[in-house]
Amino acid sequence: MKFYVPLYMENIFEIRYTIGIIVQRNFLLDEILKGETMGRFLNPDNSSFQDVINSEIYVDKTGLLDYTNSVINTTSKFICNSRPRRFGKSITADMMAAYYSMGCDSRELFMGYDISKKGSFEKYLNKYDVLHLDIQWCIEPAKGPENVVSYIIENTVAELKPAFPDVKVEGRVTLSDMLSQINAQTGKRFIVIIDEWDVLVRDEANNQSVQEEYINFLRGLFKGSSATRYIALAYLTGILPIKKLKTQSALNNFEEFTMISPGGFAHYIGFTEDEVKKLCEKSGRDFELVKKWYDGYLLGEYHIYNPKAVSNVIKWGNFQSYWSQTGTYDSIQPLINKDFDGLKSAIVEMISGAETEVKTTTFQNDMVTFRNKNDVMTLLIHLGYLAYDQKRQMAYIPNEEIRMEFMNAVEDDKWNELIEFETQSERLLEATLDMEEKVVAEYIDKIHNEYASTIQYHNENSLSSVLAIGYISAMKYYFKPVREMPTGRGFADFVFIPKQEYVMDYPALVVELKWNKDVKTAINQIKDRQYPQSVLQYTGNILLVGINYDKKTKVHECIIEELVK
Repeated sequence: MKFYVPLYMENIFEIRYTIGIIVQRNFLLDEILKGETMGRFLNPDNSSFQDVINSEIYVDKTGLLDYTNSVINTTSKFICNSRPRRFGKSITADMMAAYYSMGCDSRELFMGYDISKKGSFEKYLNKYDVLHLDIQWCIEPAKGPENVVSYIIENTVAELKPAFPDVKVEGRVTLSDMLSQINAQTGKRFIVIIDEWDVLVRDEANNQSVQEEYINFLRGLFKGSSATRYIALAYLTGILPIKKLKTQSALNNFEEFTMISPGGFAHYIGFTEDEVKKLCEKSGRDFELVKKWYDGYLLGEYHIYNPKAVSNVIKWGNFQSYWSQTGTYDSIQPLINKDFDGLKSAIVEMISGAETEVKTTTFQNDMVTFRNKNDVMTLLIHLGYLAYDQKRQMAYIPNEEIRMEFMNAVEDDKWNELIEFETQSERLLEATLDMEEKVVAEYIDKIHNEYASTIQYHNENSLSSVLAIGYISAMKYYFKPVREMPTGRGFADFVFIPKQEYVMDYPALVVELKWNKDVKTAINQIKDRQYPQSVLQYTGNILLVGINYDKKTKVHECIIEELVK
């Protein structure tokens, strides 16, 4: 049986279909006019942050939104949060866009997380027109860094015009002028989020014209009375703090939260120790081992871990350096090779476990203006290659992952002045493991005289420095030596714990140093105070090493005994 549709019915179906299309288009147009549809830059959706939450490992950092909520439409509304690669910069930017953007409904997405329990949650949820820019991403469609600024202006203005059709603008306008016109005619304020804000500062360090155009663009967007009126919140994130012009920030109205001065953002930069403990408990990973490999960044009162590294070791169980996969060392390698003010020696000492004082105030927050060792080391802190104790103004290598990166760098770069030193260190370690007491004493004496001449050798602390440098080759097989390790009834001067893969082949070393005393006093102190008890969990074999230095004779003595169980 065949059914025939009368001609007039076909026309009715066609009319209804056409009406449906018109209604749909009018609905979309209405949404655009209200500024509530998602775009590439204007009012993005929440899909990126949804992917983050869907991931196998997600640590709740939504509490940061409660802080940003508290500064909206205040004098503290301009924020720059800098942190190293793989420390969650883009995730944070995506989270903020998902929360504030009028281009999506994120209520269910955030329910159950920290921000949903805060009083400010509903007040600002998806209530703002958001501009979300990723400068790194813009380079490719812009067809080069020299076109990035014009690309951003052209495309964001193109999205803003149909979203605000009643706003009268004539001719070509800048982004700042467009936002100002919208604010003046509608009262609208914007939230501007810029990810990888500093990529042109880092990657185009020697291109002055690109640098100047970009910095001027940012100053036009965020500085002045007009910007104060049309900006509800500005959030910049990247690796570097805002570039300085002489002694002042190029955007001095921004409050900065950095690896040197994290302020209230400390526990939102990376994973905290408590968060890592929970991840280890849930996954069955050894927390103490994770701590040795990836802990060490001290931000305020928080011990901070690299999120990417922790996530990888939690998922795969492979304790290794994931840092090399970020590729940032190439940019600083030439700076280290210049050896400002003995920079290489300072790095070697830090590899051995020492700390170095760093004055961070002169660094210009760029990749070209380096006047001394302090500037280079400050950059290394921002890049995450060094940790920094803000109270004591001391820099150090934070953990085993970064220590391996520096050890590889020393070997790859073939620091000629250190090759012989490394050889001496390897021989010292071999002699220690072979329990050759006289040879150990001779090598410590040799290292002191030849490679530590700058150290004022007049007390037990200076002896400690020489010993740390002397055993630098041990870093291949051992974790960073623990100084003043709490033990049975006191503190051991040095404790070397073998890495997991070397436990069966290398003994733990418990070292006690004495100054102008008898070397037997050192070895007896190890036994009497039960120092080895603290390391029994790490290895079955332990060597006890006692070392004394006689100031009058300038002679080192050594006694080595194997712990008998």
